[in-house]
Amino acid sequence: MKETHKLAVSELRYTCNPEVFKFKNTAEIEPLDEVIGQERAVHAIDFGLNMNSPGYNIFVTGIEGTGRTTIVRDITSKYAQSLPTPCDWCMVNNFHDEYRPKAIPVPSGSAVLLSKQMNRLIHMLKSKLPKAFESASFREKSAQVQEKFQAEEKSLFQKLEQSAQQKNLVINKASSGYQTIPVQDGKPMTREAFQALSDQKRKKIEADMQALQAEMDTTLREINKIRQSMSKAMEKRMEETALFVVNDRMEYLKESYHECAEILDYLDEVQADIVENVEDFLPGQESAEQGAGMMFPADQPSFQKYKINVIADRRKAKGAPVVFEPNPTYHNVFGQIEKKAHMGGVTTDFTLVKSGSLLQADGGYLIMEIESLLINAVVWEALKRALQNKLLFIEDISAAHGYATSSLRPEPVPLEVKVILLGGYQPFEMLQNYDSKFNKIFKVRADFDHEVERTENSIQQYARFVARVCQRENLLPFTPQGVASLVEFGEKYTSNKNKLSIRFGPIVGIIKEADYWAGKDGAAEVSTAHVIKAFNEHRFRYNLYEEKIHESYLDGTILIDVKDKVVGQVNALAVYQMGDISFGRPSRITVETYMGKAGVVNIEREANMSGRTHDKGVLILSGYLGRTFAQNHPLNLSISVTFEQSYSGIDGDSASSTELYAILSSLSGFPIDQGIAVTGSVNQKGSIQAIGGANQKIEGFYDVCKTRGFTGSQGVMIPSANVKNLMLKKEVVDAVGRGEFHIYQVSAIEEGIQILTGKEAGTPNENGDFPEGTVFGNVQKKLKSYYEKELQIRKNLADS
Repeated sequence: MKETHKLAVSELRYTCNPEVFKFKNTAEIEPLDEVIGQERAVHAIDFGLNMNSPGYNIFVTGIEGTGRTTIVRDITSKYAQSLPTPCDWCMVNNFHDEYRPKAIPVPSGSAVLLSKQMNRLIHMLKSKLPKAFESASFREKSAQVQEKFQAEEKSLFQKLEQSAQQKNLVINKASSGYQTIPVQDGKPMTREAFQALSDQKRKKIEADMQALQAEMDTTLREINKIRQSMSKAMEKRMEETALFVVNDRMEYLKESYHECAEILDYLDEVQADIVENVEDFLPGQESAEQGAGMMFPADQPSFQKYKINVIADRRKAKGAPVVFEPNPTYHNVFGQIEKKAHMGGVTTDFTLVKSGSLLQADGGYLIMEIESLLINAVVWEALKRALQNKLLFIEDISAAHGYATSSLRPEPVPLEVKVILLGGYQPFEMLQNYDSKFNKIFKVRADFDHEVERTENSIQQYARFVARVCQRENLLPFTPQGVASLVEFGEKYTSNKNKLSIRFGPIVGIIKEADYWAGKDGAAEVSTAHVIKAFNEHRFRYNLYEEKIHESYLDGTILIDVKDKVVGQVNALAVYQMGDISFGRPSRITVETYMGKAGVVNIEREANMSGRTHDKGVLILSGYLGRTFAQNHPLNLSISVTFEQSYSGIDGDSASSTELYAILSSLSGFPIDQGIAVTGSVNQKGSIQAIGGANQKIEGFYDVCKTRGFTGSQGVMIPSANVKNLMLKKEVVDAVGRGEFHIYQVSAIEEGIQILTGKEAGTPNENGDFPEGTVFGNVQKKLKSYYEKELQIRKNLADS
């Protein structure tokens, strides 16, 4: 029976023949310029990049090391180069509301030039405007305007003075205003002389003074109107002069950007503000006493409002931008409004507005990792709003929460960007199930596979991939034997003889480390020995814990028997995972069976040390026992199952068949060969199902048997469904070839129990009875005796 289930050496490992490679080393072949085995993902990315409808952003899923980040950036960059370069963006002052600066689009690559042109314009106007107002022409025309209005003012004063003379009054200008004084003999009358006059004369003089005062008030109002008209005329003259000077210099800018409506509107606003505030460009005349004794000088006119803040510069861009944001904080993604210290406080203006990666990627593509993004919930919510509304708000993060202090709030920037998120399956499923907006915004999923079918083409692509890495990293070329070893490593990494791993991260690591060891040897090429050396050295750096566990088997700390035959005891196999390193080791399972109603008692479950999957596997055992042995009478049975010397949690159902073998051994009384370790899950029908980590489990038990000493009958029994996953290390394969170790495949409990006990499992007759001397026959006999004893006990209790 054992021989029919033994695996041949050829079934234990795939060996890549170096002769399939027709080169002396990888320097002779063309480096890989395509993607291996990611047709589904590449097709999805291409679809997402070409879809221009709203919501077709891309979410890339896949496990780490599949090259998804590199591939996405390469594909996106190549596609972006065929697109037009989007416009630059500038933040400028809003002359209608300084707290609401606005962003204006500028032709691609022209933003910095426009900023410099504006700076030169203002600098030029600082000298040109004063010269224009100091010119003879301006002075002459200004003097003409002043003379005209001064003549009108003088004429009114003359009329007023004539009226005063007729009334024997004189007008005197004092610091408090104009006064009327009576005249006597051509001289102002004194108070004493006025009091000496008769009442009649005094009343007449007072009446004349009141009449003249009324005339004076009317005249002064007319003079004020004349002065206001003169002021307006002078202002108009200054505006005309300023407009002539500014427009003459501004015309060139307007002509340069005549197709840009937003720039023209902005230049018109700048021109109007300069003309309105032309005094700021003229030299001030401060009185000697102004500022005397003050700590601070008087404020100087500020020209900051005319600056242009470049927030998106595409001078060096070719095609649409592709931005990868490794640290997607709120400020890095959306931008920020910086502050500067000023007199013990902080201040800001539109020139301190800084853009984030979202605006830098406008018109192109922004790539981010979802795990980093979800750390900041505010960023995720703000990103969804920006993509839905196609508007970017650059604001303080406190303003995003709704409780900001007074600050700038720039007008929103129109946004046209496609976001590509990279992440694992868990965040994708979480967002898809619990975020109602996610599916509306990210309608394209690109799923990266971690393995590809092993074909002649994929093997040759592996060689070209090695050539690419060697060329890019300036490494030594690989021989055909070295590439063949890497192909075998790719198969071992994916645990499937028919597939190759395309998790190129670890593979690139082995390529670099093999180059290092080849360099240490002074070799001109990287051979098989260097690849194996790199793999072994990498494992040696990480497997201290593995060796410590192995020592526990050698010194007897962990009890394990690999030679005897024992009833109700079997060696199960478990996998330990320590970062990138996983290894297998045996674990003893023992079973005790006795009369009772408890059924299968899982000690780990009772001690709260087992996971749900393991509990499910144990419960399945009851279904199998009932189906096989409780068709004629009920089970009167208690079973105690445990993993001996297990001090941490246990999960998984890969030992469920192992536990069942121990139960059948305990009930039948047939001992199990301890030299054969077992792995595999079982269903209620008794079929053996595939498990994970088959290679690690086999190699782990092999290591224990090797140190304990081979007997020639030791081995491991695995599910038939796992044969395709075998990629055992050469040492194990060689031991099997010498007959020191054996690998068995089984697909049913009946096959496995026969290999372990050397006894037939037994086939029931039409009455459901199993033959005597078989495993199932003994089990049935034991269970029947339990049932009959229970009936006898009940009868005795009833009689008493």
